[in-house]
Amino acid sequence: MTNDINWDGVRELAARIEAGEALVLTPDVRGLLLRTAREVAIPATDAQAAVQDVATATALLREARARIREGSMRLMVVRSEVRRLRQERDSAGARKVLENLLAEEVVPLYREQAELALEDLD
Repeated sequence: MTNDINWDGVRELAARIEAGEALVLTPDVRGLLLRTAREVAIPATDAQAAVQDVATATALLREARARIREGSMRLMVVRSEVRRLRQERDSAGARKVLENLLAEEVVPLYREQAELALEDLD
């Protein structure tokens, strides 16, 4: 999965929308939103419905961008905490931190990275 994901387009689009540009639902924009929704675990039926209207497509874009940003930040914090706990030789604590992240994370890419980190503890 990691090799297939490139969120630069959605980040750029979100930045333009946040700067006040109106969202234009071209086929490329719809494709970007649908692909990104799938990559951040937004149900396909919800995404398909959202890209039919500018207001709901804008909300979809904001939700996808939020999941990317928040998941990335959570993962960075957890990695730092795991590193600290490993240096203290607290593998159980590091495992718990990763398990807690997996209990709440929905973005498959971030889940995959947390699962790999958990495997590295073994």
